[in-house]
Amino acid sequence: MQLTGRADYSVRPATPPDAPEIARVQRVTWRTAYRDLLPAVVLDEWDDAAVTARWADSVQNPPTPSHGVLVATENGVVVGYLVHGPAELPPGETPSADGPTSEVHALLVEPRWGRRGHGSRLLAAAVDVLVPTGVRRLQTWVPDADHVTAGFLESAGWAADGWTRSLDAGATTIHEQRWHALLVDDEGLA
Repeated sequence: MQLTGRADYSVRPATPPDAPEIARVQRVTWRTAYRDLLPAVVLDEWDDAAVTARWADSVQNPPTPSHGVLVATENGVVVGYLVHGPAELPPGETPSADGPTSEVHALLVEPRWGRRGHGSRLLAAAVDVLVPTGVRRLQTWVPDADHVTAGFLESAGWAADGWTRSLDAGATTIHEQRWHALLVDDEGLA
């Protein structure tokens, strides 16, 4: 099933055989775009076989029916992916009044394939998958230092919603802001 795209660009649900390519996209993107953000040990001790096995398991056995992985392809090559699942609410936050919320847990496009619309197609495909399930709002967490992703989300109509968190990443702390987008308006239109 192709969710969006034309013959040479498409987005579809991931399958277990995509796991090596998803792991490759993650490795290359983390080593190029996130080298200054992630602890060096994460990148230096990368284990392709273990990461590939985790991706295969995640695609084959999602933790809940609400979890999913989409892949973007160009000419049949996996160039990016999006992981979605139930939203994680910070302590003390109540569910959104806007309706059911899902979370983009990861959205990566390998840098050499960037600026070709793959990220936008992945987001559009996630909306196509999630709106029929009743999801009305999407959210994601973006590191403060990741200006590229923040700019991309802003251009796609997303906004920071004021929630922040800090993640302990060993020798460093990653500070993040939560971004969100409404998927339907007051009339229920996407």
